[in-house]
Amino acid sequence: MDIFRGVALKVTAILLFTVMASLIKASSENVPAGEAVFFRSLFAMPVILVWLAWRHELAVGLRTRNPMGHVWRGLIGVTAMGCGFASLGLLPLPEVTALGFAAPLMTVILAAILLGERVRIFRLSAVGLGLVGVTIVMWPRLSFGADDLDQLAALGVALVLISAALRALAQVHVRRLVQTEQTAAVVFYFSLTATVMSMFTIPFGWVMPTAGEAAMLIGAGVIGGVAQIFLTSSYRFAGAAVLAPFDYVSILFAILIGYFVFSEVPTMATLIGSAIVIAAGVLIIWRERQLGLKRGKARPGVTPQG
Repeated sequence: MDIFRGVALKVTAILLFTVMASLIKASSENVPAGEAVFFRSLFAMPVILVWLAWRHELAVGLRTRNPMGHVWRGLIGVTAMGCGFASLGLLPLPEVTALGFAAPLMTVILAAILLGERVRIFRLSAVGLGLVGVTIVMWPRLSFGADDLDQLAALGVALVLISAALRALAQVHVRRLVQTEQTAAVVFYFSLTATVMSMFTIPFGWVMPTAGEAAMLIGAGVIGGVAQIFLTSSYRFAGAAVLAPFDYVSILFAILIGYFVFSEVPTMATLIGSAIVIAAGVLIIWRERQLGLKRGKARPGVTPQG
């Protein structure tokens, strides 16, 4: 029953994150990405603080042994978020979601380079397959012709891929950070640093949002905070290997919201490429689970934490 609760929390979190992205997209015509990051981060903080207080983890969430680690995590994360939000104004929601699947593939590569993790031919092949899928999704956008719309779409693709690379780098950094920091602290200080750092984009043209835009931006922040809590809580009931494949339900939510809210019909390239990327991601997750089982048999006395 706990596993089903974990899955339910994870899927709900993915749905909420997709709704959050749609609210950002709806306001993107007038509101710059840096300002959207500010609202997303600022209004998530009260939700996170209330959650930590309710769990009696407020002191843990505010305690840190590595403040500069949180600063670097914030810098990487806020840049990734900004690029992702900017891309939402240039591309359909399903395409942004599908291209964003490149992040876990890049995490495998960066973990090997920066953390020294061993990556064998199976995972490298799966990463290569996933990158083929990403290429299929983005290829129709890479015309680079004289048409302004084509150029904006190509810029959107570039922003999504930069965001994915930075998210992968952030994930690798978090793997190091959690060796000394509690998860609550990582969640809280990311929202704090993202709020502060986003304010440095004020000189680049913040605007006074309309009442409707302000409501959507505040809603994105609150929903993002709730989604973060649901996501974090899901891992209390089920392991990462069980929950990881459910990340890919986001493409279904993105297609539905994109169609019914923004009248966006996913292209065949998006559907085919997404299927290939999802298959590659599931292969990587399956391989990680197999390796985890082998390590567990080799070290039966070791707890999950150590």
